[in-house]
Amino acid sequence: MSQQRLQVVQNILSANEAIAETNRQILAKARLFSINLMASPGAGKTTLIERTVRGLSPRYRILVIEGDIATTLDAERAVAAGATAIQINTGGNCHLDAVMLNRALTQIDPGYFDLLIVENVGNLVCPASFDLGTSANVLVASVPEGHDKPHKYPSMYRGVDYVLLNKIDLLPYVDFDLDFFRKGLEALNPNVELRLISCRTGEGLSDWYQWLESKIEYHRSLD
Repeated sequence: MSQQRLQVVQNILSANEAIAETNRQILAKARLFSINLMASPGAGKTTLIERTVRGLSPRYRILVIEGDIATTLDAERAVAAGATAIQINTGGNCHLDAVMLNRALTQIDPGYFDLLIVENVGNLVCPASFDLGTSANVLVASVPEGHDKPHKYPSMYRGVDYVLLNKIDLLPYVDFDLDFFRKGLEALNPNVELRLISCRTGEGLSDWYQWLESKIEYHRSLD
């Protein structure tokens, strides 16, 4: 990478960090717990959001900000599940950035909501470099993707707070080495929380809901 290109990249990331800090302050002032939900295409992000909204919306007001290259299909699914949703179409960009989230936050009153879920664009590369300013970064992996993903995408797995391994109902039918996956994850991110779930059967989702509830209540209690 040339010195000039390196400087451009550094400038872009520095500008993004400044806006991400502004987003952090907005969300902290609203006492709104927020997650940046990332995954590769097909891992089950949108289905997880649907299950989460249905599981928590009786108690909490949930805002979903959907990032997609095109279409509003995922936002429509979030609304049908019971959330308020804002769609961001990136126009070809392979990730959301802090500026996009900031624009979305100006459209609503963050203080009205209890939980914000930002569904990032399906990608295991670009989103790792762009801080959004959310409270936590959550990654959805899935059994059909294979057990080598922490080894192949270290930047993504190193920078998250919580990992959900989805589609565990397929473990008997797929060549997936759970120990190898765990070891790769622990080597990169020894303090990360890992939960095994199936959005199809509901297995493991109660632990996920409890984690969200504890974070929501903690943020609501802050002065």
